Amino acid sequence: MRDQGRLTNWNDDKGFGFVTPDQGGLRAFVHIHAFSVRTRRPRDGDVITYQLTWDKQGRPRAENVLFRETPAGKAKAEPEPHGLLAASLFALSFMAAIVALVVIGKLHWLVPVVYLASSLLTFCVYAFDKSAAMNRRWRQSEDTLQILSLCGGWPGALIAQRLFHHKSKKASFQVNFWFIVVLHLAAVTAVVLRIPRELFDT
Repeated sequence: MRDQGRLTNWNDDKGFGFVTPDQGGLRAFVHIHAFSVRTRRPRDGDVITYQLTWDKQGRPRAENVLFRETPAGKAKAEPEPHGLLAASLFALSFMAAIVALVVIGKLHWLVPVVYLASSLLTFCVYAFDKSAAMNRRWRQSEDTLQILSLCGGWPGALIAQRLFHHKSKKASFQVNFWFIVVLHLAAVTAVVLRIPRELFDT
């Protein structure tokens, strides 16, 4: 027998939430691994069908979860990836500008190298952290993610946030992250406008 309910308190970073049954009764825990077919990421308010089971501590748990189709016969579509496209264009435009400034002699050649290496490292850390969140493994702290951005990895972090839907909706994290982005933009602008090129010569 399958029950039907609505997802509530879904934490996409950690990959779990709860389901409130339509007919009343016990609210059950739902993990992303309980979805039999994952055509998209679950979201708060999704209507699902599931089998009610019990864990070792006797708590209700949903298993064999399926998305309930809309009357038109299709599940709700994922939002269009405008956020990912905009983030990628912004990050790549910044990197292109840095390279152009090196070419015209405004920045040292090590600057784009540091940004690129830091961005690749940060992108990988975000990917591993997202995987860890979904599989209940050891996580990176938010401070570590922000420090990587501060060290020049913010372009990679920006793309990773939108691609993996990781830390992109947490307001406090985003405020700190965008402060770091603005700090980098201001620092590069100050270097280009005020510091003589000779200071960067090796």
